Amino acid sequence: MIPVLQGLGAALILLLSRCVTVTSKLEQLLRPRSALCKRACILIFCSVEATITANETKNGPDPKSGNLVVKPNNCAGRDDLLSVFETDHFMKIGFVSLFVPGHLNPMTTLASQLQSRNHEVVFITSPVVEPFVRAAELPFVPFGENESRSTLTEDLRRRLSQLSKLQGEDAMRFVLQIVADRTEAMLHWLPTTLAGAGVDAVVVDTYHFYVELIPMRLGMPYIHVSNALPFDYSGCTPLCVYSLPHQTTAAALTRNRAGVARFAGILAEANAGVRAHADSLGFKVDWENPSSTISKLAWLTQMPREFDFESSHWPSQFHHTGPFHDGKGREKVDFPWERLTGEPLIYASMGTVMNGRVDVFRGITGAVAKHKDVQLVLAIGAQLDPEQIGPVPSNAIIVKRAPQLELLKQSSVCITHAGLNTVLEALSQGVPQVAIPVTHDQPGVAARIADKKTGLVTSLDKLTASHLSGLLDEVLNDSTYRPMPVGSRRRSLRPMDSLERLI
Repeated sequence: MIPVLQGLGAALILLLSRCVTVTSKLEQLLRPRSALCKRACILIFCSVEATITANETKNGPDPKSGNLVVKPNNCAGRDDLLSVFETDHFMKIGFVSLFVPGHLNPMTTLASQLQSRNHEVVFITSPVVEPFVRAAELPFVPFGENESRSTLTEDLRRRLSQLSKLQGEDAMRFVLQIVADRTEAMLHWLPTTLAGAGVDAVVVDTYHFYVELIPMRLGMPYIHVSNALPFDYSGCTPLCVYSLPHQTTAAALTRNRAGVARFAGILAEANAGVRAHADSLGFKVDWENPSSTISKLAWLTQMPREFDFESSHWPSQFHHTGPFHDGKGREKVDFPWERLTGEPLIYASMGTVMNGRVDVFRGITGAVAKHKDVQLVLAIGAQLDPEQIGPVPSNAIIVKRAPQLELLKQSSVCITHAGLNTVLEALSQGVPQVAIPVTHDQPGVAARIADKKTGLVTSLDKLTASHLSGLLDEVLNDSTYRPMPVGSRRRSLRPMDSLERLI
């Protein structure tokens, strides 16, 4: 085989020629992110090319071992597969993503992995995030906007400042309206942009609701990626915007469906303009079913199956691929590494968006002040200045931005808003979490932390220094909350050769 084709081609041939077994234990959350990205890329390529159908519902777990088995007889023939890879059949794939780091980080990693397999990729998004995309060394095509980047950046900064102080449903409504406004504008100009960019297929963030109407209009293949928790509109599990435990009783299913109906109403209200525009173009969309436009080719989530609620209801094109992060392509962050003392490290961050409440950060510093033999690194984001936090304990380092992945490798506990990316990065390093969910999918992530016992969960209305200090005591001293045996943790930082060979 031509050397340049060996990466993706050999991986797929291996996948099809043998039964590939991936253990279903929680420790598998520690798989190398680059390897998991490869699997996501395989699914994207093969879904668009229609050469493979990885029906995980039929494959499922082996009844004897409990391991997931992907069987070759559910895939296209070997000859068909070889013909795809031996004719230099590569694609140009456009990526449409939200403009916040929690969505851009995994999406740029996924794009970079596809690019490394000789597919041409291009990010089609707001000029505001061009520096972010360029840092990942990816091609960029801006939205068809009239304002300058500085004007757009200032407008985004203003909106994020407003959002950072909200919580719960208020924050969710605010975000859905911002996204809907963007989608409505994109319905007018994105068809021309896609045509000009010459893309063959589009990868769309599921949180950019109804952007898929554009490739549908053009007859272009599209694939959905859930960089945050996927929305389960079936009601089989609680919708991710609610902090509900997973139960299978009739009462719980009724409760779940009521939550879906409530969210669908909020989504419809925000997207009234999108619906009117789509109707004017003759789209036949089942607006009562938010999942009606989800890709039938592939729907990927970076949520590992082992960390998700147990359920087999997902459609056949839905795939748990695991985290997309590899730490590459991120802007460098200065950090005072010399100030780390070697004491057990508590890393705390409320994310890059929901970080405008000074009382939350004061609660965190107050809690850690009660622990004399630990050190705190607190990343507060762009909305506040460290001076606003007030007096901080001597064992605390307060910064606006921090090199999160590198710090988690040295941490004993992660205090988090329960953003999916932060939690997956903590799990990948074997770090237990204390979660303080604010809004969006964070309640759903926190519910999974509680379900899988990888940490403890509290809420904003219960957050005091004394309460949080007690949670830290419990997580620091109870091995129940460690995602993997402590003795294996440092080994997890090295690539797992066996999984790399499988992928």
